[in-house]
Amino acid sequence: MTRPEQYKPNYKPPFQMQPNAPGLQKKLDPPPLDDILADGRQYKPSGKLEGRTALITGADSGIGRSVAILFALEGADLTIHSVEVEKDELEHVMKTINEKTGGKRKVSTFVSDLRQESNSKDLVAHHVKEHGGKLDALVLNHGTQNAITAIADLPSEQWINTFDTNIHSFFYISKAAVPHLEKSEWPSITFNASINMAVGRPDLLDYTATKGAIVAFMRALSNQVVGDKGIRCNAVAPGPIWTPLMRVLPATMTKESIETFGTTQPMKRAGQPVEVATCFVFLASADSSYISGQVIHVNGGVVIN
Repeated sequence: MTRPEQYKPNYKPPFQMQPNAPGLQKKLDPPPLDDILADGRQYKPSGKLEGRTALITGADSGIGRSVAILFALEGADLTIHSVEVEKDELEHVMKTINEKTGGKRKVSTFVSDLRQESNSKDLVAHHVKEHGGKLDALVLNHGTQNAITAIADLPSEQWINTFDTNIHSFFYISKAAVPHLEKSEWPSITFNASINMAVGRPDLLDYTATKGAIVAFMRALSNQVVGDKGIRCNAVAPGPIWTPLMRVLPATMTKESIETFGTTQPMKRAGQPVEVATCFVFLASADSSYISGQVIHVNGGVVIN
């Protein structure tokens, strides 16, 4: 098989800009890779999630989109979530899943602002209703970031919004989901964290703080629920991944920084969503049955201790 260009060292994506967050995946050419592996092969499922249901937040694009596609290919029925401005992209994910699975998977959509606890509760209730009271895997992937280079310039409103989006909603959803997850034979919660919680990204102070909070919350929750309730909790911490977020050009980024995105990693390239999504499949499947409270670092070779 031919190695796709996007997986080669020093790959430079074409320069493009979307001025408003969140970015839209449909505007990126070439698009991020959802199910094409580094050797050029199509992802080959083996029924790892057959008979299970999964709730995936932020599933409209990037990592969340790839996770949804791979979970469906592996046999899971889904509830996929997005915010209102990305509703069209969410519908496209559902259409893509139907095409790739021959319509064999049930996919329900839920569009909502999860910063409100009531909406987070409604998301879980919607999933349970749509899937016969069954919840096996929860993937908390949604988030927001906006680069600000100095703490003096970081608005308190942005700090609060980032925490409301990136960690408070994770608590609300987990709290509502645990009573349903504990009824499953193979329950899991997988959080999307970030390399930034370990390296301390200076221009993403609020975002980095929430990603650190996610890892701490995951570890504490694992210790609380993995024993008596059997719910395994883990996190994936991606490094630079080519997602719609990278199409929004903050004031601190230049044409050069966009085109060289990820090339400072030891592997000298940015990652693709599928390279992260395979880790989510692993952590939701029986392959990881003895793993909980852990973080998988998918970052192009950066060593994290």
